[in-house]
Amino acid sequence: MTGTASIRLPKPDRSVETYRLVGQPLPVVPPSAPFNRIAYAAGHVVFDPLEPSDPWVTPAIDWERTLAFRQHLWSLGLGIAEAMDTAQRGMGFGWDMAHELIRRTMDAGGRDALVASGCGTDQLDPARPHDLDAVIAAYEEQMEAVEACGSRVVLMASRALARAAAGPDDYRMVYDRLLRQAKRPVVLHWLGPMFDPQLDGYWGHAGYEGASQVVVDIIEANADKVDGIKISLLDAGKEIDLRSRLPQDVKMFTGDDFNYVDLIAGDGDTHSHALLGAFDAIAPAASAALSRLSSGDVAGYRAVLDPTEPLSRHLFAAPTQFYKTGVVFMAYLNGHQDHFTMVAGMESARSTLHLADVFRLADGANLLSDPQRAVDRMRAVLAVRGVAA
Repeated sequence: MTGTASIRLPKPDRSVETYRLVGQPLPVVPPSAPFNRIAYAAGHVVFDPLEPSDPWVTPAIDWERTLAFRQHLWSLGLGIAEAMDTAQRGMGFGWDMAHELIRRTMDAGGRDALVASGCGTDQLDPARPHDLDAVIAAYEEQMEAVEACGSRVVLMASRALARAAAGPDDYRMVYDRLLRQAKRPVVLHWLGPMFDPQLDGYWGHAGYEGASQVVVDIIEANADKVDGIKISLLDAGKEIDLRSRLPQDVKMFTGDDFNYVDLIAGDGDTHSHALLGAFDAIAPAASAALSRLSSGDVAGYRAVLDPTEPLSRHLFAAPTQFYKTGVVFMAYLNGHQDHFTMVAGMESARSTLHLADVFRLADGANLLSDPQRAVDRMRAVLAVRGVAA
């Protein structure tokens, strides 16, 4: 069917074109050997549209499909970055549900499963300010709960800390307190304001140079408690600079959904591991490419992964915080869920033209696993949005 399937897709000039699919679907094949990079896919959650609920306040989760998707990621050799922003953490998905998600994921995968879970402060009331003691206590509550589930910890950037901190020394004090308590090394989390505008000026500095020095100071003072740091600034140069300054055993986990191909491949001296929301959407390609890289086939790695980067750049285009919509849309097109409905109604966060380009780019990246199913589902979404077949 591939190469002959077609669909009518809208264009920016308000016309509709006949688009003929060109992709050759990548086979979904478990890796035959471990990767030479650690790769976490930040997993989305599947909303249950038939459960009586208020999706903006008390969203219902389809736990069966949510956990089935995690089994899919594990089968491809990927770890799970759980209850992170890809799961709409802080955008309709609160701490109580995140805690349940982490527990269920660990129960499904077992204590040896590669899972690192988000630990933050989002149980605090966002409508009022909190002092540093309250921020630390909130972090401690979540860290204890995540560790009790058997998961590794990702120490997430905190909106409450960004509001409470008077300067860099407050960040140093908070992170020192938390890292000293960690039972095993954690992953730090630097999420840029393009992902969350409320995190602007994190680490006590508006610019990268000052902020990165605070990060290095914190890591060097606690190197035995830091497994790595995920940096999501969408700036490859800044990531390369920071990873060159890390202590030898501290890993850089790229969160750069624009430039991950080069960053993971490395520059001969240093390389990045991965903790990416994009890997939720491109998991078969990520797995196949990492298998090739691990066997020394850099050209094969690039041949598989290079075509996915235009799709990822589109998914994460500004306003970047709405990338979750495209990630879930990909899961819908590829049959991992039977509907395009999201927590807090976030399926409405991207335009019809944006979704049409997701379809085109996914096809070009060989990521539509069943082209006819994808065509049928794209048509259903377009019909609801007023585009005739």
